[in-house]
Amino acid sequence: MKFKHLLFLMLVVTYTNVNAQQKSKTTTKTYPANIERPKLVVGLVIDQMRWDYLYRYYSRYSNGGFKRLINEGFSVENTFIPYTPTYTACGHTSIYTGSVPAINGIIGNNWYDPELGRDVYCAEDKSVKTVGSSSRAGEMSPKNMLVTTITDELRLATNFKSKVIGVSIKDRGSILPAGHSANAAYWLDGANFISSTYYMQSLPTWVTDYNSKKEANRYFAKNWNTLYPIETYTQSTADNKTYEGKFRGEETPNFPHQLTGFIDKNFEMIKSTPYGNTITFDFSKLVIQNEKMGQSGNTDFLAISCSSTDYVGHQFGPNSIEAEDTYLRLDKDLEDFFNYLDKTIGKGNYLVFLSADHAVAHVPGFMKENKLPSGTVSNSALRKGLDTLMNTKFNLSKSVITVTNNQVYFDHSVIEDKKIDFTLVKKAATNYLKKQNGIADAVDLEILNNSTIPEEIRKRITNGYNARRSGDVYFISKPNWFDGGATGTTHGSWYPYDSHIPLLFMGWKVKPGKTNQTYYMTDIAATLAAMLHIQMPSGSVGSPITEITHQ
Repeated sequence: MKFKHLLFLMLVVTYTNVNAQQKSKTTTKTYPANIERPKLVVGLVIDQMRWDYLYRYYSRYSNGGFKRLINEGFSVENTFIPYTPTYTACGHTSIYTGSVPAINGIIGNNWYDPELGRDVYCAEDKSVKTVGSSSRAGEMSPKNMLVTTITDELRLATNFKSKVIGVSIKDRGSILPAGHSANAAYWLDGANFISSTYYMQSLPTWVTDYNSKKEANRYFAKNWNTLYPIETYTQSTADNKTYEGKFRGEETPNFPHQLTGFIDKNFEMIKSTPYGNTITFDFSKLVIQNEKMGQSGNTDFLAISCSSTDYVGHQFGPNSIEAEDTYLRLDKDLEDFFNYLDKTIGKGNYLVFLSADHAVAHVPGFMKENKLPSGTVSNSALRKGLDTLMNTKFNLSKSVITVTNNQVYFDHSVIEDKKIDFTLVKKAATNYLKKQNGIADAVDLEILNNSTIPEEIRKRITNGYNARRSGDVYFISKPNWFDGGATGTTHGSWYPYDSHIPLLFMGWKVKPGKTNQTYYMTDIAATLAAMLHIQMPSGSVGSPITEITHQ
C-alpha cells in the first residue's frame, strides 16, 4: 500500500509540474509589438485596359513587367465592374472607395445635375485655383465624391502620418484615387504637372524644376515608331485603316507618327502617345524620391493612373498596332518602375495592385470588316427625336434637357407647368427609344425593379443610379453599339468587353497564384483594408479577396 501511495504522489507531482510548465509557456507567449504593414502601397490603374491584354501580348512581354505581375503576384482573373456606365471617373472612384456610383456620387466623367441646373465635371471645384500654371486646369478637387477612399482611411488610421499622393496625366485619374485628405495630387497641363490650392499654395521646388525641362519635347523629338519591326505585330490589324483616327497633320493613321511638329507648340499631344505613360512613371519616381515615400515608418500610398492607353485606344482601337505597341512600351515602363521600387523601397517591402477603370469596345469599322455586329448611335439625334415626340404628343417644348451617359434628362418644370402626367411622358420616351436602331431596351429609372430586363443588367443600372444626380430614363445599347463617329472607339456599357478588367496584386504578403472566382472592382478597397488592418471606406460594398495572401 505504501508503494501504491508513493506512486500516486509521484504522478500528482509530475502532472502538476507539466501543467505548470504549460501554463508558464502560455503566459510568457510573445506577440508582435506592432501591426505589420508594408512601407509603401502603389495603386496602378491602367486607363482602358482590357483583361485579355494580359494574355494577348503575353509572349511579347518582358520578364519584369506584366509577366512578373502574373507569375510572382496573384491574378484575380474574373474581375468585373458591377455598375454602368463604365467610364474613367466612375472606375477610379469605385476602385478606391470600394463603392458604386449610386453611393459615391461619381456617376460619369460629366453629368447634368438637376439640382444645380447645369452640366457638372466630376472633379470641378470653382472655389480653388490652379497651382503651377496660368490656366483654369487646376480648378479641381475631390469635393463631388461623397464618400471616403482607402487612401483617406489609411490617413485616418495613422492619425494622418501616412503620406498619400496621386499622379496622372488626367486630373480625375489623380484627384479621385488620392481622396479627400491627400497630401498632394498632380496632373498634366500642357508641359507641366500642376495641382490646385485644395492641396497646396505653390508647387514644391522639385516639381518646378521638372516642369522647366519640358520633358514632352524630348519625347516628341523621338517621333513614334514601333518598338519592334512592324511585321512582328501579328496580333493586330494592318496598319493603315480608315476607321482609325489620325494625328493632326497626318494624311493616314499609320506608322511612323511624326511628333516633332508638336515641339513647343502642342504639349497636350504627348497624352495620345505611349510617352505619356513614361512621363507618368518618371514623375512618380521623383515623387518617391523627393517626398521620401515609404521612409517615414508609416505606410505611404502612391496612387498612379496611366492614361495614355486610353487616349491611344480611343483614337486607334484595341486591335490596332498602336494599341499593341503602347502596351509593349508600358510593359517596359512597368519593369523599370518595379526595379526602381526594388532598389529604393526593397523587394517585399511594398505592395502593388494593378487594375483598370474600364475596358473598351472594338471599333465598329473593324467589327463590320470582320462580319461582327456593331454600330453607332447619336445622343444628339436621340435628344432631337425625343424633343419632337414630346412636342407632338404632349405639346411640350424643349422638355428634354440632354441625353448623356445612356440617360435622358427631362425638364421637370416644363412638364409640371403643362400639368402633364410624368409617368406618361416617360412611357412615351421608353417606347420611342426601344424602336431606335442600336438600342436593345429602355427603362423608367424610377420603376426599374418593375422592368423585365435581365437581373444582371438591372443590378448594374441600379448600382450606377444616384437619386439626386441621375436622369429619368435609361436606355441599353445593343452589344458593341455606342454613341460615336466613323473613327475610333469608346466604352461605357455593362458588356464584358467594357467591364472585364485585370486585377493583380504583387509584393508584401502576396502569394503567387490566381483565381477564376468572380470578383468585382469594389472588392479592391476591402482587400487593401483587410491587409493593412484599417477601416474600409465609408461607402464600401466590397468583400476582401482572401486568397491572395499567405495564411
